[in-house]
Amino acid sequence: MNAVLIIDKPAGLTSHDVVNRARRILRERSIGHLGTLDPMATGVLPLVTGSLTRLAQFYTSSEKIYEGVIRFGFDTDTYDAEGEPTTEPREVTLRAEQIEALAARFRGVIQQTPPAFSAKKIKGIPAYKLARKQKEVVLQPVQVEIKEFEILAVNVDRVRFRARVASGTYMRSVAHDMGRELACGAHLESLRRTAVAEFTLEDAHTLDEIANLFHSEKSNGHPDRSLSFPEGKTTAVEGPRVDVASELDSLFIHPRKLLPNFPSVTADEPTAARIRSGRSINLPDFSRAPQVKVFAGQSTLIAIATRVAGTLFHPKIVLCT
Repeated sequence: MNAVLIIDKPAGLTSHDVVNRARRILRERSIGHLGTLDPMATGVLPLVTGSLTRLAQFYTSSEKIYEGVIRFGFDTDTYDAEGEPTTEPREVTLRAEQIEALAARFRGVIQQTPPAFSAKKIKGIPAYKLARKQKEVVLQPVQVEIKEFEILAVNVDRVRFRARVASGTYMRSVAHDMGRELACGAHLESLRRTAVAEFTLEDAHTLDEIANLFHSEKSNGHPDRSLSFPEGKTTAVEGPRVDVASELDSLFIHPRKLLPNFPSVTADEPTAARIRSGRSINLPDFSRAPQVKVFAGQSTLIAIATRVAGTLFHPKIVLCT
């Protein structure tokens, strides 16, 4: 199965937990995700399956959009609501103009220190493993970009926000640093990711929704059927009937919608054969495009090709051989 599936991750699961559940539901071992979400966070978690796991390299710098709530009054060791308080709680009554002025200082390119409980590595060891053992964690500030930081509501000691950020930005650190600026402490109380790159909540499905579809079809006594997936291939799976193929296809992102900044070209058979064998092709209509998506037919993504000179393109990755 070569596909992209967007999960609406529930709170309480790690991103790896979601991948493992998807492997069991879809009966597909080759699955990865396009950007970790903390266990407490919910929302958009894109999964790539089969040969499309190789597309992950094009999403490493994808921007994200979040909505969440910051609670002021005390810090926690994880910078979120799952951690242990590290300062004494204090009563706080925030003013909207105060928070607006503070938020303005976090917009744009800033220096940010990642949380100790994060996947940042110290001499090859994830920081969170050291933090759990109560060992000293010293992380250096890194440059991040907060492209939009909108304050949606201010209610006593809580602030609801929406943020559009570059890859590598920790909203937990934003909450912690805002509390430090106000000298009252703060942590991230809740977080929901509403978009990653071109993927949004409108594309997302819950794990239960997907599992129930497969389970209900298996219960109807159709254990071995053939299922068509978005890339146009037919794959034997255990569970769903042929007459629900279109319903299952709707769970997946159509390949033409992937990497929208890359132009698409539909290759004829001789050109597709050259691409599949790793040979360069001439694309006179795309002389200015640095990279293109190459399709065989309307839905089979066979390669991402990179322009090497003029109108000559060479396959960077071949997805369907």
